[in-house]
Amino acid sequence: MGKKDSFYITTAIHYANAGPHIGHTYEGVLADIIARYKRGQGVSTFFLSGTDEHGDKILRTAQKNGEEPQIFVNENVQKFKDLYKKIQISNDYFIRTTDKEKHWPGAIKLWEEIEEKGDIYVATYKGLYCVGCEDFLTEKKLVDGKCPYHDAKPEEIEEENFFFRLSKYSDQLKKLIESDEIKIMPESKKNEMLAIIENGLEDVSFSRPEREILWGIPVPNGTNQTIYVWCDALANYISALGYGTDKDELLKKFWPADVHIVGKDIVRFHALLWPAMLLSAGLPLPKNIWVHGFLTSGGRKMSKSIGNVVEPMEYIDAYGADALRYYLAREISPFDDGDFTKERFIEVYNANLANGLGNLVSRTLKMTEQYFAGQIERSLSVDIPLRLKRETISGFEALDGNSIPHIISQKILPEYKSKMEDFDIQQSTDSVWGLIGLLDGYIAEYEPFKLIKTDKDKTENILWNVLYGLHFVSLMIEPIMPSTASKIKDLLGTTLKDNEPISFQTKEIKEPLFKRIETLK
Repeated sequence: MGKKDSFYITTAIHYANAGPHIGHTYEGVLADIIARYKRGQGVSTFFLSGTDEHGDKILRTAQKNGEEPQIFVNENVQKFKDLYKKIQISNDYFIRTTDKEKHWPGAIKLWEEIEEKGDIYVATYKGLYCVGCEDFLTEKKLVDGKCPYHDAKPEEIEEENFFFRLSKYSDQLKKLIESDEIKIMPESKKNEMLAIIENGLEDVSFSRPEREILWGIPVPNGTNQTIYVWCDALANYISALGYGTDKDELLKKFWPADVHIVGKDIVRFHALLWPAMLLSAGLPLPKNIWVHGFLTSGGRKMSKSIGNVVEPMEYIDAYGADALRYYLAREISPFDDGDFTKERFIEVYNANLANGLGNLVSRTLKMTEQYFAGQIERSLSVDIPLRLKRETISGFEALDGNSIPHIISQKILPEYKSKMEDFDIQQSTDSVWGLIGLLDGYIAEYEPFKLIKTDKDKTENILWNVLYGLHFVSLMIEPIMPSTASKIKDLLGTTLKDNEPISFQTKEIKEPLFKRIETLK
């Protein structure tokens, strides 16, 4: 197994005990932006997402609703797929852990490889089990006797299970994480994992008795046990590529994963348990574990009882998929917790989309149409550089006097690409809006709407520079706001030579890209 000129990115598989929420949306958008960016760079890319459909919690929820588990998860899986389509998530495959042809062979083979290594054994265990986490918790992890993530008191369980020798891999994991051979982002999560190793890794329950949970993959060789959710779920990253089958061309091309994107509540399983399982099975290790935070609303945990739950479909239907994608990309840190309120969303929408990007595109196209019938040619004999006499555009002071093409090639694009390569979507989006601000300042400085009365040639050159900038805005926002990027490209009618714009045949803009929101919907 080896990799060359390929990129593999995954979300965590989403638990199918309910429909998607804004956290699932956020993780999907993060992964989608990076996948689209890599494809745009000409890299062969595979983007995986899916659903985790086994486990105690799903079985109990289905029973409570009076439904068969498979019917219950099918309904929720469709909700995830509908959301992905609406918000334009471009995943190459959607894995389901109930897929007996695609997923089960890989999960079973992984179990058998680990068992053959001698890393699975039988033991009786007594402990505190959180159904929400699908995990046994220690007293230290509890807050007021409850799980900190689910605010529920765990159940005390005693049963005979298969266990995985996680403790055996403590030293290897420590070296891999310290050296960044497995890079955990952000640094605080890397330190958190090292602290867990330092405190001592315990072996992990790898199965549950079938009498307790029939909903899952049976342990091989008729042991009356069900493969425990984490052994089942984590295997999706390789089963989706054909591991365990004779159709493993994707596995050979894309594994190991370049990055797993996960929430901070499951980083321990992805940064410790999953690499240990792969070490045991003799498989290459993922390169990056990207840990994002939780989304709050008004600084408080989202709760239906409080009434502050953000429903992604509501925002997509009311304001468009690209508006929601933009907010998640630029307003939320990709490595920390973030906040989402309707008031802030509308403030950002109006300032940066309606009045920012949308207004810049609209007035530029209207000037090109009014003054030049939409046909703009570059005059090579005249160069109109950036000037910052009237107002300072933060971050561009040192580039005063340089041309727009020079600033884009020497500052904007390198910053944008560097941040994308570091998975810092927020700062890469900042780079784009820095260019939008620069173009607004350029128009304010030269006032082509006045200059046209005295110098038509200079006006044309100024508008050419703004259109040139908008061409690169459309390229850079394509991973972030794909529909808007496509609209701008169509409106500009760019003619390229050696991938550089030389002229524009713009179209009339019949409606704004983003209509200003006057009232809360």
